[in-house]
Amino acid sequence: MSFPSRLIQLRKALGMTQQGLSDAAELHVNQIRRYEAGTAQPTLDALIRLAKVLHVRLDDLVFGEQERGPSDDLALQFEAVSQFSEAEKQTVRELLEGMILKHEARRWDSARAEAAAKKPAAGTKRGQPVA
Repeated sequence: MSFPSRLIQLRKALGMTQQGLSDAAELHVNQIRRYEAGTAQPTLDALIRLAKVLHVRLDDLVFGEQERGPSDDLALQFEAVSQFSEAEKQTVRELLEGMILKHEARRWDSARAEAAAKKPAAGTKRGQPVA
């Protein structure tokens, strides 16, 4: 679901009019109309105001259900980790951080290798050895 659709849905779920949302969020009603029509994008400040008035997290307002968050299998594992002691949670955080850094380094190294493969070797002209 797009941002304009989510905004309309959340506003209507609270029984608010565009004017009511405008007043509560201290935004001009024309801006609310533009957001809902998809002809304008709100600023961060406006998004924060809208999220507060609509009683939702900013992520829930901006992103669709499947655009953020872990997949179902990871969500279950994170739910299990939430039952750990603080020391165990810290260990899991450190393990995850290490794995993420390793993944990013591998991606960076692959991108660098691809870029190097596309460049002609030193001492060549357009990929042909210089005679």
